[in-house]
Amino acid sequence: MTNPVLIEVLRGAIVESAHRGAVAVFDADGKPVLEIGDTSKPVFPRSAVKAIQALPLVETGAADAYGFGDRELALACASHSGEPAHVELARSMLARAGLDGSALECGTHWPSNHDAEIALARAGGSPNALHNNCSGKHSGFLCTCVHSGIAHRGYVRPDHALQEIVRDAMQAVTGAVHGPDERAIDGCSIPTYAVPLRSFALGFARMATAHGFGPARAKAAKRLLSACMAEPFFVAGTGRADLLLMEAAPGRIFAKGGAEGVHCAAIPQLGLGIAVKCDDGAGRAGDAIAAAVLARLLRADEILAAKLLELANAPIESRIGAKVGALRPTPALN
Repeated sequence: MTNPVLIEVLRGAIVESAHRGAVAVFDADGKPVLEIGDTSKPVFPRSAVKAIQALPLVETGAADAYGFGDRELALACASHSGEPAHVELARSMLARAGLDGSALECGTHWPSNHDAEIALARAGGSPNALHNNCSGKHSGFLCTCVHSGIAHRGYVRPDHALQEIVRDAMQAVTGAVHGPDERAIDGCSIPTYAVPLRSFALGFARMATAHGFGPARAKAAKRLLSACMAEPFFVAGTGRADLLLMEAAPGRIFAKGGAEGVHCAAIPQLGLGIAVKCDDGAGRAGDAIAAAVLARLLRADEILAAKLLELANAPIESRIGAKVGALRPTPALN
């Protein structure tokens, strides 16, 4: 099955590029509300499922034991930009468990936020693992290990007890098998599993409604999504798509992007979960598809839908800041 073109890239009035992709929107009963393209094809969700991966942090009691509030829980679900507030919060989370950045096994890269990167370099500094966009998630993993009495060394390995707990949560929430045949390694060194796109939509519908969850998981899911919606800066960073989507409708939209053009979202008031995948892995297209789908699902609120469509039709600018084109959702997304 060939997925349809969902986003066109205009330079002037001419289509310069096009992005194909798939969209799955499900309710918590497993009923498809919207399917575009091949939603049965397995995809790696990458960072889009961090909120599900953070469930053990809350369910084990680690979050309460270390006094974590909305900001810490949001960072545990984040792909942050490496801005100072992100780095310091990750450091604080580790300190509460008696650890520091040397315990992180996510690797090192420069902050993705340009201003933070330049400031760090200008000060003569160099990046460390706390600057990694996944350091909040990994700090949550480490806190879970320490609180639960699990030896944390090698916590990124597929056979580590922590990763087995995380895998079990992913499998239970999405309803899809997460086994060795589906497994590869993510950019931050933890396991990632390729399962049907529709499974992630179902999983986030369940996260938004707690449908089929026991009391502890229901409470944890609500707490994590609520934290992300309350503190979207700590989920992403300045100017990032997830921040802009959640700020457009405070408390009404949960959104989390991942590498290679994946985006997951939830609309708790409608009980819906959303998963999108851009075939060519373009993040700009994955963000635009997510915004357009959210606008379609929330079209009854005309003001909000207009805000979301503005994000979906993101401008393309020249080096001097002049608008020279734009992304444009195709009729397939209307």
